[in-house]
Order: sequence, then structure tokens, then C-alpha cells
Amino acid sequence: MSVNGIIRWKDMDQTSARKTEAAEPRPVVLRQEIGEVLRSIRQRQGRTLREVSHSARVSLGYLSEVERGQKEASSELLASICAALDIPVSAMLREVADHIAELEGNFAPDTVPAELHEEFGSSFAGTVQAS
Repeated sequence: MSVNGIIRWKDMDQTSARKTEAAEPRPVVLRQEIGEVLRSIRQRQGRTLREVSHSARVSLGYLSEVERGQKEASSELLASICAALDIPVSAMLREVADHIAELEGNFAPDTVPAELHEEFGSSFAGTVQAS
């Protein structure tokens, strides 16, 4: 509160506390990150929820809840979904890990981002060799 242009110390502390709270990053919820990556992979492939749920032998509603981060998928279910998407579980988890690292401000991908791979195709394959 300010009176005649003077801000009380108490109010300054509350204002700075609110700014600090707003600057805090949101906590990472693994099931949400996994869901976002699974949905992104499915959409990049141009596939529908119905197609993938049928291939993965999981109900359409449950797959939708997994993609929206509302359900925690078991490792068996993730393997089934990844098989339906024709992507290794390790590749999906690597994409999840890269996404989480980016959210945490520690982004240093060790894979070619999907956007670059789509834009430049296989010309990226094999260009970086591990020593």
C-alpha cells in the first residue's frame, strides 16, 4: 500500500514475495511429460488416438488420459503404446528426459530434435560420432 507515493516496508516484502513465487518453475510431473511426448509422437506420425489405441490394445479413453497426463501408465502399457507407435521405449524416454531438462533449464540434448530431423531428414544421421 502506498500513501502519498510512499510504499510501506511491509507491502514491499509482500510484493517481492509474490514475484519470487511467480518466478518459481512449475514442478515436473513425469506422467504429464510422458503423455505430452506420446501425443507429440502420435501427431507427428499423423495417427489418430483410435488407430494407436487399437494397435496398442488399450481403450481409447485410457490412452487419451495417459496422453493428457491424467493416468500413470505402467511400464508394460508404455511398451505397448511405443510398439504401436513403432518407436523404442528408450527413444520415447530420451525425448521425455530432454523435455524435462529443458523445463529445468539444463537443456543439452544428445539427440537430434524432431523438428531438425523432419526438416533435414537423414542427412543428420551419422554426422556426429562418439569418441
